[in-house]
Amino acid sequence: MSTGLVRFSGVGKSHGGSTVLRDLSFSVDAGRHVTPIGPSGSGKTTILRMPMTLERPDRGTIDVNGDRLFPADDKSRREVRKRIGMVFRQFTLFPHMTVLRNLTEAPVRVLGLGREGAGERARDLLELVGLADRAVARPGTLSGGRQQRVAIARARAMRPKVLLLDEVTSALAPESVARVLDLLRDVARSADITMVCVPHEMNFARDISDEVLMFDAGRVIESGSPERILSDPEHQRTREFLGAVL
Repeated sequence: MSTGLVRFSGVGKSHGGSTVLRDLSFSVDAGRHVTPIGPSGSGKTTILRMPMTLERPDRGTIDVNGDRLFPADDKSRREVRKRIGMVFRQFTLFPHMTVLRNLTEAPVRVLGLGREGAGERARDLLELVGLADRAVARPGTLSGGRQQRVAIARARAMRPKVLLLDEVTSALAPESVARVLDLLRDVARSADITMVCVPHEMNFARDISDEVLMFDAGRVIESGSPERILSDPEHQRTREFLGAVL
């Protein structure tokens, strides 16, 4: 039985008096694309923020590629964190840097790449996302859709083993959504990368997922192929949720 490239074991998390995750255990195998779905507040974003070390579990363990992320010392966490990329809802680009430098800063500072090599990698990625002509632009001059495409390229510039996506189209104008989703479909089909994607559109979950996890009240209540979960779920809570969003 595979231990998974990403593995949560007995993870619990509370904020104040509210329980966010309840003894959560699940794993994601290398190269698989897993999609957590569920109502707001069910714990989906928290499971993305923890591998990024933006939040810490109160209990349990998290492992990435066989190495312990939590609990671990700060140095060990930083090493594991290098293998993980994330694209947020709100782009989180550095506004004072050019698009190109947004892509090169972390590879140079964190991975120790030379500026020339990092720049070459960045230009290749900008070509892939259709923004080669915007390398010297500042993020604030770009539309939301273009900023999100830069954010996707920036995450890939670190060549992560795991890519985390948190409702990456939720802040976009409708005309930008299709372009970003098409780009992510290309990433899912062509890149040898493990993806955990919290979707804003359920049809996107159907397109790119190997497995869908239904979250409710901080735990996974059922899982399976997108065809089964989205079309013929077993759990009443899943049926209620999908009836509201599809």
